[in-house]
Amino acid sequence: MAEKIELIGLSKEELAQAVADIGEKPFRAKQLWQWLYFHGETDFAKMSNLSKELRAKLAEHFTITRPKIVAEQISVDKTHKWLLEFADGQRIETVYIPEEDRGAVCISTQVGCAMGCKFCHTGSQKITRNLTAGEIVSQFMVARDVYKEWPSPKDETRYLSNIVVMGMGEPLQNLDNVIKVLNIITDGEGISLSKRRVTLSTSGIAPNIIPLVKATGVKLAVSLHAPNNEKRSQIMPINKKYPLEEVLQACHDYQQLEGSHFVTFEYLMLKDFNDSLADAHELMDLMRRFKINAKFNLIAFNPWPGCDYEPSSRNKIFAFSRELQNNRFAAPIRVARGQDILAACGQLKSKKDEQK
Repeated sequence: MAEKIELIGLSKEELAQAVADIGEKPFRAKQLWQWLYFHGETDFAKMSNLSKELRAKLAEHFTITRPKIVAEQISVDKTHKWLLEFADGQRIETVYIPEEDRGAVCISTQVGCAMGCKFCHTGSQKITRNLTAGEIVSQFMVARDVYKEWPSPKDETRYLSNIVVMGMGEPLQNLDNVIKVLNIITDGEGISLSKRRVTLSTSGIAPNIIPLVKATGVKLAVSLHAPNNEKRSQIMPINKKYPLEEVLQACHDYQQLEGSHFVTFEYLMLKDFNDSLADAHELMDLMRRFKINAKFNLIAFNPWPGCDYEPSSRNKIFAFSRELQNNRFAAPIRVARGQDILAACGQLKSKKDEQK
């Protein structure tokens, strides 16, 4: 008998084809889609509006799996991190970050990362492989399982209200699978997250920014972290391939495409490296040069063992933010979360890999 087909991660079109291939009518695919992504069901036997014979047939040909939770940690601030393991034994991290009025699930797109950013713990782990569409979307589904948020609630009642594609890996190096996942997540008949509640963060794979936005309509964040090419190349090797000029031109084009949207830039505050007022002014000059309506998320660095960088002082971060805001640039300071657990991206995976 042929190997069973995994349903999680199939697009609507692929699911319709899979159902047709076993001799069933197209409306069955719509029913199945709702069971998978609206109800979060993993057991064909519980799909109550399908006949007993059809449920048995589906179980014969298909499978619905979730990654295994290998470890989890909950911070005093309620940040919840899972280490998830896939069928081939590879592991990634997923994090739920609750806020007062919402909560974001941070999902990964690769096992390891090829970017090699000097400040990032995942960057110290070599790239192993891309995640499949099913492996990416199932991270959010695991979080919904844990928080019992099935069937899909209305926006205003969700604990898991947002998704940030900011976990392990560079999402734009796994473009096709990421596009498929974002369209699954925002489909109104399933998980049904609004596109405005989904943000993808990239280190700056410039050629893939516009194709992503055109295919999905989600919000864009760019890991900037430095005001010029010299400094950025020191901490982000990808800058040598796609320098600031290419990345910022793509951001300008994104903003033209999306109308009045801000472009969000993530800016990690590193002591005596990128945190001076001169750095702030250089940043602002860049944005004016490329005519970008920019918002800067200033991030307090969360150090990890073996890292060469230290966090900027609280006073330095506030002064940097104030200078940007005095010049009409939004510059909120992101509060560090989960510092009492292995919160830096990739850190929990590293510890568990050492114990294997």
